[in-house]
Amino acid sequence: MSRNTCVIVGGGPAGAVLALLLARSGVQVTLLEKHGDFLRDFRGDTIHPSTLQVLDELGLAGEFDRLPHRKARTMSIRTDDATVRLADLSKLPGRYGYIAFVPQWDFLDLVTGAAQRCPTFRLVMNAEVHDVIREGDAVRGVRYRDADGEHELRATLTVAADGRRSDVRRAAGLVPVEHGAPMDVLWFRLPRESADPVDPFLRVSTGHMMVAINRETYWQLAYLIPKGGFDALRSRGVEALREPVARLLPFLKDRVGLLSGFDDVSMLSVALNRLRRWHRPGLLVIGDAAHAMSPVFGVGINLAVQDAVAAANLLAGPLASGAEIPESLLAKVQRRRIPPTVITQLAQRVVQDRLIRPALSAGARPIRVSRDISHLPLIGILARRFIGLGVRPEHVRTSDGSHRS
Repeated sequence: MSRNTCVIVGGGPAGAVLALLLARSGVQVTLLEKHGDFLRDFRGDTIHPSTLQVLDELGLAGEFDRLPHRKARTMSIRTDDATVRLADLSKLPGRYGYIAFVPQWDFLDLVTGAAQRCPTFRLVMNAEVHDVIREGDAVRGVRYRDADGEHELRATLTVAADGRRSDVRRAAGLVPVEHGAPMDVLWFRLPRESADPVDPFLRVSTGHMMVAINRETYWQLAYLIPKGGFDALRSRGVEALREPVARLLPFLKDRVGLLSGFDDVSMLSVALNRLRRWHRPGLLVIGDAAHAMSPVFGVGINLAVQDAVAAANLLAGPLASGAEIPESLLAKVQRRRIPPTVITQLAQRVVQDRLIRPALSAGARPIRVSRDISHLPLIGILARRFIGLGVRPEHVRTSDGSHRS
């Protein structure tokens, strides 16, 4: 048995960033990650301007910029008869007028590497949390397994940042409210050639939707299918996937044969949900564990990072002083982060219901968009700020209580 001031479960963006912020403030913090590394393919890889600003405020902008990545300054939709620019991020205020596409494992290695330079930080890999420690109504740590057996880690504060299938959330008896999604996503990759398009885009056609992301040497592709439709598609054989990909993206027609079967495909079951209550005495839930986001707008990582910054701004001082953390303070974290979460999920639901569900339906009508909406003043401003900065972007608080900007 050991004890920390704070134990964070889950080494994704929310958990890693919160651990770094707390460790920088002198808080004794342990980050538990159930895998042996961060190498999970087909995670969300979009680092939006709001997160780039946080990295800048943490003094990590230079290190991040040295990671292999691609900058995308415009977001576009390609239909059968037009290419429509949705948002021009280069017009955002500040230094970061682009989205950076970087493998999430590189991002997590960067953040946890910075945390390991702090003497109060400890990272434990291959640590599978299976239960919480309770004292009355309060959570006082976790029980986990690793190669050495069973362990108990007691803590003043436990943070669940272990994703949409959170074991800590389940152990604490917290159940999210499901808002539904009309689609699942099939992720796969195909080689990229120099003559191919450069910027990422959404391809929409009658009955089909795809996202194409330029990863320099290959395309990371997301093909949307009706919810629960994977088994039916797989039963028809891999040609049922190759054919629409070749039709939607003719420049890949000579490469779709490299999809040898569905073993080359990763299926994401899309969820959109939210906890009514993100806390218990001694426990805070953030990131996907508190609110699973739809892949619409690709903002999941950035919402998770904003949760972490808000939590650190409110909790680092009390934790560093050794004070008991009242549940009212944990509730304050939720009150700050619930408006951007609700607004973002509402926007995702509108897109799901008005665009994705009709587009994937059996009787879908042809989709035609003939105007560059990013040139419409109000829509252009709202689209780039919503996609790039989000609702209520957070800033790292300095030791004197002010915010870096």
